[in-house]
Amino acid sequence: MEEPITRRGSLAKLGGLVVAAAGGGSLFAGRAEGGNKAIETGAVQCVLTPELTEGPYYIANEKLRRDIRDGHHGAPLSLRVTILDASTCKPVKGAAVDIWHADAAGNYSGFGAGASSRTFLRGVQKTDKNGLAVFTTIYPGWYRGRAVHIHVKVHVGGDVVHTGQIFFSDALSESVYRSAPYATRGNPDVTNAQDMIFVNGGKRGLMTVKKSGAGYVGSIAMGVHK
Repeated sequence: MEEPITRRGSLAKLGGLVVAAAGGGSLFAGRAEGGNKAIETGAVQCVLTPELTEGPYYIANEKLRRDIRDGHHGAPLSLRVTILDASTCKPVKGAAVDIWHADAAGNYSGFGAGASSRTFLRGVQKTDKNGLAVFTTIYPGWYRGRAVHIHVKVHVGGDVVHTGQIFFSDALSESVYRSAPYATRGNPDVTNAQDMIFVNGGKRGLMTVKKSGAGYVGSIAMGVHK
C-alpha cells in the first residue's frame, strides 16, 4: 500500500527522543512488552536525548510504504524502529515514522545526482500495536563531511514530535563498505567521533545491528512526548 502522508504542525518544543537502554545498548524492537517490564523494574531506563538537525535533504509528504529501495542496490537492511511513550515507556500505536538516507554512492533522492527521483530511500511507516515500524532498505552510503546515518522524523497526532538521526558503528560501516557497491568509494572521510552532529547526542542514536543472511537487521527504540 502506498499513499502520501501529510506533514502537519510544527516541531514540538518539548519533543524529544528517548532511547531505552541497559548499559548503553538499545532496547530491541519486537521486545516492547519485555522491555517495558524491564523499565518498570529499573533494569532499563528511558534516557532523554537531544533533537538532531533535519539537514538539507528532507522532502515532505513521502509515501506510506515498507520497501523504500526503488531498485537501488546495497547491503539489505531491515530497519526496525519501536516508538515508545516517553512518560510510560509503553508502545505508541499509529505513530508515523518518516525516514530518508543516502544511497551507496552517497546521493539523496531529489538532490544533486539523485535529482531525477524524489522517492528512493525515503518513506513512512505507521507503528503497529507494539509500537513497531519496519522498513526494507539498504545500508546507507556516506557523503563528504558526515558519518554514516539515517534521518528520522516521528509524527504523532499530526505533529512532528521528534527529528533526529540514527547512526551506525564505525567498525560495522568499514566492514560493509569492503563489498560492492560501496567498495569503490572506500570508507567515510569522517568517523562518528569526528561528526559535528554525532558529538552533540548522536551516541544515544546508535542502532543495534545484527547480521542476517546476506544483509542486516537494525533495531532501535525511541521514546517521544505525545
